[in-house]
Amino acid sequence: MADLSRFPITARWPATNPDAIQLYAFPTPNGVKISIALEELALPYEAHKVTLKPEDVKSPEFLTLNPNGKIPAIIDPDGPDGQPVGVFESGAILIYLAEKTGKLIGSSTPERLDILQWLMFQMGGIGPMFGQLGYFYRGDGKAIDDKRPKDRYIAETRRLLSVVEQRLDGREWLCGDYSIADIATGPWLRILDMYGAREAVGWWDFPNCIAYLDRFLARPAVQIGLVTPPRD
Repeated sequence: MADLSRFPITARWPATNPDAIQLYAFPTPNGVKISIALEELALPYEAHKVTLKPEDVKSPEFLTLNPNGKIPAIIDPDGPDGQPVGVFESGAILIYLAEKTGKLIGSSTPERLDILQWLMFQMGGIGPMFGQLGYFYRGDGKAIDDKRPKDRYIAETRRLLSVVEQRLDGREWLCGDYSIADIATGPWLRILDMYGAREAVGWWDFPNCIAYLDRFLARPAVQIGLVTPPRD
């Protein structure tokens, strides 16, 4: 049985099965990336609900695993050289899990580079910009009288959707075969509906994105990952 005692986070969120990957997350777009990946890769894992409240993500225990105080994070009891390792940041975790298994990251250097650049496109563009849209369209920012921030992020969301729309022309997935780039992108396209922002960004103007999201949401691993750990 793996010894995870050197990870203080396990004192607050104890591992029932220390030999399984320990996932610390909440079902946000970034959080579900990892539960979806773990399901797709059929890796044994144990999900711990870490809410977005400061008493969770800013707790001393959680900060020992992710100093940035954001979900998700993992502990892999079977890390490099068979030693436990902690990993934070959703993109880094996706790359780690894909490289660990040799799956969802292509079979050649060109394929791997293609997947990684579209993963970084999500991490640096879609995630932050859609997140800001959510803040100004549905969150606390909607109370701001100045409409310029909301208009800016509506426009930027449309621009990013147009990039994805063009990329998907004639493609089922972003990089040929289904990959971590899709696992990163799908949950963020889905969040537009949860924001109630589809009409605002003209979602129906992007038929390739619509069909792509439908394919993504139909995957059994995605359906499980989207509710793991449970919100309630």
